[in-house]
Amino acid sequence: MSAADYPVVTLLPGRHKRAEQGHPWVYSNEIQMDKAAKALPPGSLVRLAAVSGKPLGVATFNPHALVAARIVDRDPARAIDRAFITERLEAAVALRHRLYPEPFYRAVHAEADGLPGLVVDRFGDVVVAQMNTAGMARLEDEIVAALAAALAPKTVALRNDGAGRKLEGLTEEVRLAMGALDGPVALVENGARFFADPLGGQKTGWFFDQRENRRTVAALAKDCRVLDAYCFAGGFAVTAAHAGARAVLAVDRSEAALALAARAAAENGVEARCRFMRAEAFAELERLAVAGERFDIVVADPPAFVKSKKDIGPGLRGYRKLARLAASVVAPRGLLFIASCSHNVGVPEFADAVRRGVADARRSGRVLQSAGAAPDHPVHPFLPESAYLKSELLALD
Repeated sequence: MSAADYPVVTLLPGRHKRAEQGHPWVYSNEIQMDKAAKALPPGSLVRLAAVSGKPLGVATFNPHALVAARIVDRDPARAIDRAFITERLEAAVALRHRLYPEPFYRAVHAEADGLPGLVVDRFGDVVVAQMNTAGMARLEDEIVAALAAALAPKTVALRNDGAGRKLEGLTEEVRLAMGALDGPVALVENGARFFADPLGGQKTGWFFDQRENRRTVAALAKDCRVLDAYCFAGGFAVTAAHAGARAVLAVDRSEAALALAARAAAENGVEARCRFMRAEAFAELERLAVAGERFDIVVADPPAFVKSKKDIGPGLRGYRKLARLAASVVAPRGLLFIASCSHNVGVPEFADAVRRGVADARRSGRVLQSAGAAPDHPVHPFLPESAYLKSELLALD
């Protein structure tokens, strides 16, 4: 189908300016939701137009979602087909090759790479994709074919189980779209070797977004005693040990994640300096504090505490409590790294929660670094709220 065959969706009078200026989203209350628009199948490709008839580009459209239209290309004549997706994929991968020498990275980060609703992580010849919108779901066959053309993977796994799919009216699923997978896959990050579980782990099986922050913490870890309170598959813990940490205690509540972390420690020859413990982080931090345990570096990188805006209040209190507990086990003149991946929590709100938590622990110090995600997670200039990851590295007195 050529773009000329796409149905036209018209915006309400005066509601075209954000899209015209470069914003990639159009909300349902900005669109003329007439009978024809409401009848379009979720995920349809459409041509967007202002009420004057001025074209605004080609978009995926879901009449039942709050973000009803997601602009894919500003050229109203551009067909969104396999060739188009391949071109966007190749451009995204070329950028990653400039960033990283090895094929382990986030290859596509949705709107920022011109493919709204699509996330792709690459583990060498295994590719894991998330299609989080109805538009990307309808293009699944073209996306898988484009991935095959651009990356030549042996395996393409689909982790279509993100919470955002519910907002699009999509079901959750995890399956293979191409090839086979018989267990965890290996990856290399910051010179160390790790293992990810694309089908059974969290998200795509690994969090490439913390790559630069792991390197920063590891560079400070030589001869240190390190606590990683949410170790997952060992990213911070094993990287620190690999960089020369004297002893590392890694805590997580998932046996599967701890097994991957322990495997990574053994693979990198640092298992003698790493101890892995199954426990709830809050409870273990409290126990360690009461026992008088202190660490030169404490890492607290939890799962999202805020899943929706209604959770912001409790979530911020959770981050404040986590900062208090983590700060309480930092040795004098030690370091605390704490992060939030809750996109509904802003940088100022997170910083305030951390500041208050550290004060609650009766500790003082200074912020050495405030950081976000690694550069393979770019941010669309008109979607600053998509910069979901925020972190602080503090030196405590």
